[in-house]
Amino acid sequence: MQQDLPSKQVRLNIQISSELKRKLVEISTIEGKKISVLVRESIEENLKQIEKKLLEEKMKQAYLGLSQENLEISKDFEQIDAENL
Repeated sequence: MQQDLPSKQVRLNIQISSELKRKLVEISTIEGKKISVLVRESIEENLKQIEKKLLEEKMKQAYLGLSQENLEISKDFEQIDAENL
């Protein structure tokens, strides 16, 4: 698991719609947080969700590969299993 190490802060300039800015201002007031904190938290959460989906897809592909391999191994033993009947 990744450790939470102190990281250097960098500035990132983005363009957003005026409607999105209005919502950010409104929520930042309600939450008592700076807009930059809300944006950073939102990006972090979104990236976590994307990483989770990517990991789940990798795991799915690995399990599908294993299931195919297991089927092939089972076929190797079909003749031997038939002899025991």
